[in-house]
Amino acid sequence: MTYCVAMRLADGLVFASDSRTNAGFDQISTFRKMHVFEQEGERELVILSAGNLATSQSVISLLDKRSGTKDLNLLNAPSMFEAAELVGQTMREVIRRDNPDGKISHVDFSCSMILGGQIRGENPRLFNVYPEGNFIEATRETPYFQIGESKYGKPILDRIMSFDTPLERAYQCALISFDSTMKSNLSVGMPLDVAIYRNDQLKPCFIEQVDDHNDYFHQLRADWHRGLQTLFSDLKPPTIR
Repeated sequence: MTYCVAMRLADGLVFASDSRTNAGFDQISTFRKMHVFEQEGERELVILSAGNLATSQSVISLLDKRSGTKDLNLLNAPSMFEAAELVGQTMREVIRRDNPDGKISHVDFSCSMILGGQIRGENPRLFNVYPEGNFIEATRETPYFQIGESKYGKPILDRIMSFDTPLERAYQCALISFDSTMKSNLSVGMPLDVAIYRNDQLKPCFIEQVDDHNDYFHQLRADWHRGLQTLFSDLKPPTIR
């Protein structure tokens, strides 16, 4: 399992993903879920992936391979919308290839992806691409998307995040969202990949891999835990007879 979150905000874009794919008594595997397609000064595209690892790796590999051709690809698509269409089409292509008749019912071939970024000449955009290949776009009212194990990290995002949230606060919120998820589900784990882009810079203004030795994450986790306990202790309990 995995967890990824991406935000389209007034000041730019925030992406975060974990790297754990399997957790058990005898095996913990890690693979990066954040993939970057870029042309310096012209476009920056980020894809986050969750779901069937073989499917998502095949999709990324095909997108990467085709980026070196003259056919329509992520590095020459005229718009982010057309880039999202390419990602959806490639997802459908891989699933049809690996399960052409849809008969292998005991295997889930699906994957989900978030595509975000900016192409020079248009505003930054963010898309949630579903396993069927169709997609929706982030709006002012819905400025973030999650894929994977999303339920544990969603409450903090719903309560805190808005389109006007500063990038620094969004980064904090993303880390707390991951902390809440990892607290409740061992299948999501470190290291975390984080990338932040300011509007029109067409390059990351902040990029980091958060591992178990990250001092800021440990301090934020401790402050959040302590703050929740203090707040709960200050709540007036009801009278129960």
